[in-house]
Amino acid sequence: MTTMRDLIVGPDTPTPPYPILVEGTVVEGFGRGGKQLGIPTANLPSSVVDQALENIPIGVYYGWAQVQDDIVRPMVMSLGWNPYFKNEKRSGEVHIIHEFKEDFYGKNMKVAILAYIRAEKDYTSLEALVEDIQCDIRAAQESLKRAEYAAVQNSSFFNQA
Repeated sequence: MTTMRDLIVGPDTPTPPYPILVEGTVVEGFGRGGKQLGIPTANLPSSVVDQALENIPIGVYYGWAQVQDDIVRPMVMSLGWNPYFKNEKRSGEVHIIHEFKEDFYGKNMKVAILAYIRAEKDYTSLEALVEDIQCDIRAAQESLKRAEYAAVQNSSFFNQA
């Protein structure tokens, strides 16, 4: 089954409440992203999820992220309960679209959330979940190419090397 969705998501320019800028120390999650899904995630601390992100809808978002003083990279973020895994706690899981050689638990991460991709879903199979995440990644990559979204990568929010 191939998921077909638009590759450009969101208006031509970020509109309120975006950008949403959050920062926190990367914490250990459930250990599923990289191991089970092949899509590693950096988890935001519960304080950020519970306070800074409490008023935005559950779902999948895209934007930019930076770990410590590394370069700013595109990201997709799942904010929610992950019904396929039956989480009992809401989480914010950021997949930075880059292949890192090591984990970065305990390091500072800055995230600029620029737009909503889709609502959270429950899946009938792990394969369907992974396929949808891959569609989210492609949509983020294409959507971030637009000038107003790309410009956020160079904003003063991020530490530029």
